[in-house]
Amino acid sequence: MHFDYFMPVRLIFGRGRLKELSRLHLPGRKALIVITNGKSMRHLGYLDRVAGYLKEQGIEAVVFDRILPNPIETHVMQAAEFARNENCDFVIGLGGGSAIDSAKAIALMVKNPGTYWDYVKGLKKPGEDVLPVIAVPTTAGTGTEADPWTVITNTAVNEKVGFGIKETFPRLAVIDPELMVSVPAKLTAYQGMDAFFHSVEGYLANVAQPLSDMYALDSVRRISTFLPQAVADGSNLQAREEMAWASTQAGMVESISSCISEHSMEHALSAFYPELPHGAGLVALSVPYFSYLLKKNREKVTERYLHIARAMGRQGDNPELFIDALKDLIAAVGLDNLKLSEWGIKKEEAEKLAANSFDAMGFLYKLDPVDLDRADAACVIRDAII
Repeated sequence: MHFDYFMPVRLIFGRGRLKELSRLHLPGRKALIVITNGKSMRHLGYLDRVAGYLKEQGIEAVVFDRILPNPIETHVMQAAEFARNENCDFVIGLGGGSAIDSAKAIALMVKNPGTYWDYVKGLKKPGEDVLPVIAVPTTAGTGTEADPWTVITNTAVNEKVGFGIKETFPRLAVIDPELMVSVPAKLTAYQGMDAFFHSVEGYLANVAQPLSDMYALDSVRRISTFLPQAVADGSNLQAREEMAWASTQAGMVESISSCISEHSMEHALSAFYPELPHGAGLVALSVPYFSYLLKKNREKVTERYLHIARAMGRQGDNPELFIDALKDLIAAVGLDNLKLSEWGIKKEEAEKLAANSFDAMGFLYKLDPVDLDRADAACVIRDAII
């Protein structure tokens, strides 16, 4: 065994714990609160609650509310300028992965020169402090509250890239499952399957380690049991709580292991088709992708496929049990009829999308348990487009 472990986020987890923002030590005196351009954070009262708890500590707050579901670099740069002009000294990401990912990217850019893409591409390294980030997730899916990663799209070049450094880990994450009961069933399914694939991919990655293995299999168990329940009844607080922890734990898997090339392929899909929800793209790719890995090198993945299948409640010695269990889980959360063609994606684009997955996020292919090339990726993507 040969690995590093670094997980600096203070996690505050549990029902009703959002109110502790009124007394927790916070890393500044004026916050930029980052939310999406939707209505839910205001309509549900979450934004007012967070701002109110800060006010109880004498902390000012201003809001940036333009973030898209697939966030873009333009908004990161606009928000960084806004935070700089307002003299904000920390950033709060409130909402789903798009808001929290954006908060991390904004925190990087407030004091550092150039464009965000300069840092993504390694053309610059941060020379100034990254502002502290607090994560308040209202969805269970990305696990971004427990990892350093930001996923932002550069629309000028159709690249959607994951990027992170140790300074973009949140200082603090408040995970309150009560904030998640209002998420609609289909979004609950998309988000929960994202957490599932973070766990599975992290378990299969060639950089997996003992703790990531433990977290990954536990999240797979919880998601397999409780995601169908959360989809069926969003008010089921036990199911929401279990999914909240499974998602956060899967984020920890991303921190100490890694996603693999399924995520590279999905990022290519949603870079060109930003209306495609990330979780939907992953679900569409998943059966062709994991089946292809098994077909290409059965010996390399059999043992770990069996461990995943057993975590999903299957017994036996056939690695196809994982594929069968995956199909059943997708059906149980109502996504078995999902078609990428609904978002306009065509089979003849497979080679272009495969090439983009290598150009933008080729580093994840190096972490796969089985070697894949561009032709393999095109084959998977083509099989997923129905």
